[in-house]
Amino acid sequence: MEIPGIGELRYDHLSGCYTSSPVTVPVLACRHSVLVELSDDDPAPQDFEVAVQNFLVLEPNALLHCAAAVFAYYLDVTADVLAAGDDDWFVEIATEEAVFDHIQLGSAGAVVVRRLSSGDRRVYVSLEFECDWEPEHGLQIGAARRQGRDEGRAIRWTPHQRGRLRR
Repeated sequence: MEIPGIGELRYDHLSGCYTSSPVTVPVLACRHSVLVELSDDDPAPQDFEVAVQNFLVLEPNALLHCAAAVFAYYLDVTADVLAAGDDDWFVEIATEEAVFDHIQLGSAGAVVVRRLSSGDRRVYVSLEFECDWEPEHGLQIGAARRQGRDEGRAIRWTPHQRGRLRR
C-alpha cells in the first residue's frame, strides 16, 4: 500500500497498523514515521490520502491554533491532580502561549491516521506526545480538515482527554 506524501507503507502485525518510513512533517519541524490504521473493508480509503496530504502542508505555527484548547486541558488535568493531592505531577504554566514549552513535539511522539469508529466517522490525523503535566497519559491532538473550507481555517485541533474527544 502507498499513500502520496508518505510513500510505501508496510504492515506491522504486532500493532495492526501500516507504517511509513520517516518523512518530513513540517508542523513538527522533524522527520517522523506515520502510522495508518486502515482496515481492508474501509468504505473510503481515499479519505486517508486526503487527510495525510492536508496534514503535510501544515506549517509549524498551525499548532498555535490549538493553544487555548491545550491550555484548557492542562488546567483540567492540573485541577484533578491537585484535588487528588498528587502534586508530584504539578507543573506551573501561566499562559496559553507557554503551554507548548511543556510538550515534547519532536520525534518521540506518534503521528497516527485513523477513522473515528463513531460520531462523524471522519479520518483524523492524531499527534500523540509526552507532556510535563500529564506524564502518565500524555497529550493527543487531533486534526481534521473540513471539506470545502479555506485551508487555514479548516483545521480543527482538539486535545483528547483520557480517550474522549474534548469538545
